[in-house]
Amino acid sequence: MTAAGDGSRTGTVAAELLAGVDLVEYATAVGLALPDGVGRALAAGDVVDATPDPYTPGRWSLRAGSKVGAVNIAVPGLREPFILRVAPKVPIARLFFLLGYSLDAKGAWRDGEVDVAEHRDLVPALAHAVERQTDRALRQGLLQGYRTTEESSLVVRGRIREAEQIRRRFGAMLPVEVAYDEFTTDIAENRILRTAVERLLRLPGVPSDVRRRLLHQRARLADVTPVVRGQRMPRWQPTRLNTRYHNALRLAQVVLDGASAEHAPGGLRIDGFLFDMNQLFEDFVTVALREALRGSGRTARLQDNHHLDEASVIRMRPDFVLYGPGGTPSAVADAKYKAEKRGGFPDADLYQMLAYCTALGLDEGHLVYAKGNASHAAHRVRHAGILIHQHALNLDQDPAGLLADIAQVARRMTDG
Repeated sequence: MTAAGDGSRTGTVAAELLAGVDLVEYATAVGLALPDGVGRALAAGDVVDATPDPYTPGRWSLRAGSKVGAVNIAVPGLREPFILRVAPKVPIARLFFLLGYSLDAKGAWRDGEVDVAEHRDLVPALAHAVERQTDRALRQGLLQGYRTTEESSLVVRGRIREAEQIRRRFGAMLPVEVAYDEFTTDIAENRILRTAVERLLRLPGVPSDVRRRLLHQRARLADVTPVVRGQRMPRWQPTRLNTRYHNALRLAQVVLDGASAEHAPGGLRIDGFLFDMNQLFEDFVTVALREALRGSGRTARLQDNHHLDEASVIRMRPDFVLYGPGGTPSAVADAKYKAEKRGGFPDADLYQMLAYCTALGLDEGHLVYAKGNASHAAHRVRHAGILIHQHALNLDQDPAGLLADIAQVARRMTDG
């Protein structure tokens, strides 16, 4: 009886694992049977909130937070990995508008050049967008540039690295330690694209047609060296010469920044792509406010460092601080992508903004949320006279309406 029961539960667990699990950010928790190793790996990681059921051994409660995407968890004894997918609440097309505007407010992204086709899930849409932008970047051929190479050689090429020659060769004439500039396609821009393509090919949920196109892009980049795990990603600078690469490189950077791989308890491996909606919303709000206030004669600084106390011990970093012509703060704002309470927005946010206003010497502060019960609310703090505004942006509306709402927040910040 015990053996039969164990076999039945094992079969159920295996079936659920092979099917994968789909969650939605900040949605209700889902209960399911998991091997203890997988449950502990999720609980120890930073993917979702995972808690064991105190009454049913082997059953876990999973709830997604702000991170969306998909991860693989290699499970000993199963040929296929356990796949966990977390979908964003906002439509994929809207998510990519927020992302594109945050990375390049004046670029083509805001006009919909980075399309996501019919894909409704994040990973397929991202893979499609990266492949399309990579294809556009490489249509005129691979970009070439000079790369400094240091190596041991039997012939002198470029300049001799005298210090290295002495340290490594102890007076021997050959080989020679040299450094030279080589005109090549194996430059930072192409290496970043190749690495992002390799990364996408390993992600779960990439459609077969997109995977085929990614393999084609990898073939075009065959002579380029990918960055292996543990190596520092090469830096690139936007210039006139690499203009056609800009959108592809920015999307590739999103893929590489969202890479998630770690060894979990029991030798399990978690690998995939995760994207933090909290950070995306914050980036969009601050960049959009900066663009809306451009030309106002004021200076905007994002994530500016300040201190709450006179001894400069307690640090604080408001998301957005606006400075007047004299260099003194004239407005402050903080972006909050979080679920509001039944009765309104979290009180802790009001306390935080009160601290910002007090330390910066401002009479008003602005909190910007995603959605809400009302588009705007304001609270005047007793005995302090500080007015704290709470704005709510509806992310379901079209980009024009969203930017119009941001412009209205910017007007309130300058009218105060």
